[in-house]
Parts: sequence; C-alpha cells; structure tokens
Amino acid sequence: MLRSSAGRGRRLRERGFTLIEIMVVIVILGVLAAIAVPRIMSKPDEARVKAAQTEVAQILQALDLYRLDNYRYPSTEQGLAALAERPAVDPVPSNWKPYLKQAPVDPWGKPYQYLNPGVRGEIDVFSLGADGKPGGEGVAADIGNWSLNR
Repeated sequence: MLRSSAGRGRRLRERGFTLIEIMVVIVILGVLAAIAVPRIMSKPDEARVKAAQTEVAQILQALDLYRLDNYRYPSTEQGLAALAERPAVDPVPSNWKPYLKQAPVDPWGKPYQYLNPGVRGEIDVFSLGADGKPGGEGVAADIGNWSLNR
C-alpha cells in the first residue's frame, strides 16, 4: 500500500501546470503591468525636472561666488561658460578662477540659458525643459531661478 500512494504523489508532482493556469497567471501579470507601467514611465521626467531645479540652484551659487570675486556677474555674451573657462570677451574678470568643471547642460542635454540683466530678476538662469522651447507646461515648462525658493 505504501507503494501505491507514493506512486500517486509522484504522478501529481510531475503533472505541471495546465494551459488555463498559465493563461490566468499571464492575464494577472498583464493587469499588473497595465497599472504599474504608466506610473513608472512618468518618474524619469519628474526626476529630470527635479535635477534641473537642483542644477539651477548650484549654478546660482557658482554665479554668486563669481560675483564676489569679480564684483559683477558674467555678461550675457560671456554666458555660463565663464564659470568654467576664463572669459576672453570684455569685461574680462580680474580675479577669475574655475567655479564649475564645465559649462552646464540640462538633464535633456541642452545648455542652460543665461541672461544678464534678466527678464525676471537681476539675472536669469533657466532650462527650456523637455521640449527645448520657451514656455510649455508640465515637463516641457521652463525651469528657472524665478521658480526656486531662494
């Protein structure tokens, strides 16, 4: 008798999954993916916006140091490159030193914009957002020093 019940147990274990069971699992995974994927896909864009805000704040700190050393902000013509390389265009700073390792680019791979004098403040530092065009909404909106709590 022991042999017959052991044989039955082995047959049940070797049976595997039926097609219906596999299809139910696939449907469940599909439903979970349909719920999770849209939430996950928006996160990279939100992260880029946060990164741009943080980078604008860091650029502003570098510009403040530049101003302390040289008594003025770089001109619009000198741009943010003046924070990484000594400007050759007037007014050439007398106490220049490197403030950033390289001219900053936004999380979308485009250079940050810089205006002196600024339209929204003494200076403006901003990214044109995901679309690379002025204005926009959501992740395509401009991200600048005017939107930071400074």
